[in-house]
Amino acid sequence: MLIIDGSQGEGGGQVLRTSLSLAALTGWPFTLTNIRANRAKPGLRPQHVTAVHAAAALCQAEIKGAGLNSQTLEFRPQIPTRAGNYRFDVTDAAQGGSAGSVTLILQALLWPLLFADGPSQLSLHGGTHVPFSPPYHYLAEVARPAFARFGAEFALELVDWGWYPAGRGAVTAVIQPKSQLQAVDFAPVSVHKVSGVAAVTNLPAHIPQRMARRADNLLRQAGFATDIQPLRERGCGPGAGLVLWLPQAGFTSLGRKGLPADKVAETAVADLLAFVDNKTAIDKHLADQLLIPMALGHGRSTLTTNQLTQHTLTNAHLLRQWLDVSITITGDLGEPAQIEVTGINYQLA
Repeated sequence: MLIIDGSQGEGGGQVLRTSLSLAALTGWPFTLTNIRANRAKPGLRPQHVTAVHAAAALCQAEIKGAGLNSQTLEFRPQIPTRAGNYRFDVTDAAQGGSAGSVTLILQALLWPLLFADGPSQLSLHGGTHVPFSPPYHYLAEVARPAFARFGAEFALELVDWGWYPAGRGAVTAVIQPKSQLQAVDFAPVSVHKVSGVAAVTNLPAHIPQRMARRADNLLRQAGFATDIQPLRERGCGPGAGLVLWLPQAGFTSLGRKGLPADKVAETAVADLLAFVDNKTAIDKHLADQLLIPMALGHGRSTLTTNQLTQHTLTNAHLLRQWLDVSITITGDLGEPAQIEVTGINYQLA
């Protein structure tokens, strides 16, 4: 039984998600204390409760403390991760609905299902483009190609859009099993073209057009070709946002009431241009997401990132608690950094 302090590092839901993934993979039980202690509303929120029950379903885990606002959780896997068709909805754990992020729930389930005994299909319902989490298009266009370089193969589909606060979006994933992941050396990539989507639901058509046009103009002035699609979709509530992506990096700006469409575009473009000027391989959000496959892989993986975050440091520290893995991080918090990981060569038994 591993005892994990949930207040360590950035002290948020990432400690829970990584622990759930590794428990389902290894079969080791854990107790998590001080869950999300550094958040304004500590304890488990609907998306975290959903992630716990979802991970438990994969390995028939016995769980204690998996209720809303709980700050202590006990998780005991009973069998190796089992492939199958699974459906999980964050509203099942919420009172009155929730826009809890389905992409964060997928983070907890992806790695154990990659080492399951066959293909799996996930249907996840909740928020698809919500604050403080990777939107669907970041997962599909940035994270998925990066994971594929390790050998992780999965297909994604956005079925319904789900913005904050209405949620009720849906994403499906089909995950193919692997016996082993290979190490990857992520080098900086020359950028010539920027892709993206400027999307709204239940809002006028001129808003995505304005977001796309403003982003297009700014990027072309900076010397880039562009392919930014304006989309007007239907959803359970109004929402707006812009997601831009390059190889190995993505940038998101979500709209809100009173924020002009031009400002939404300018925020995402400014972040993108700052990353390109930095000349590193991986954006700051992808860096912490890559640590798990780097730790599980066969061989030595490396990357450089434009900004070392507390999320990355927390995930590295947690992986060292779970696995006999070597992780070397060179750089200061908030500054560019280099990460080197010698994986444990995890293999399907």
